[in-house]
Amino acid sequence: MDNCLFCKIIAGDIPSTKVYEDEYVYAFRDINPQAPVHILVVPKAHIACADAVDEGNSLYVAKCFEAIAKIAKAEGLDSGYRVINNCGEDGGQTVMHLHFHILGGVKLSDKML
Repeated sequence: MDNCLFCKIIAGDIPSTKVYEDEYVYAFRDINPQAPVHILVVPKAHIACADAVDEGNSLYVAKCFEAIAKIAKAEGLDSGYRVINNCGEDGGQTVMHLHFHILGGVKLSDKML
């Protein structure tokens, strides 16, 4: 998608601090971290949000979760971490490209972020 911020980051048109990349997934540090470790994990295929996941693109979601486990291990999040996905405007999604937040590095509150 030409106007998608995350598609531009994946393409290298906008700089990011990459922490992981493979054929299906790109992950980078959030520029406004909400925890000591705050990483965004995005599929390389443009999928607008969780509502747009279907049998034709669900492999990308599976690959995101495989990457999340690898990233958490590499980041030393052995005591735990949180994975968040916001779907749609009312759900707090600000970039319409499916993405997952990994938050950790500190004991997180029981309350929602």
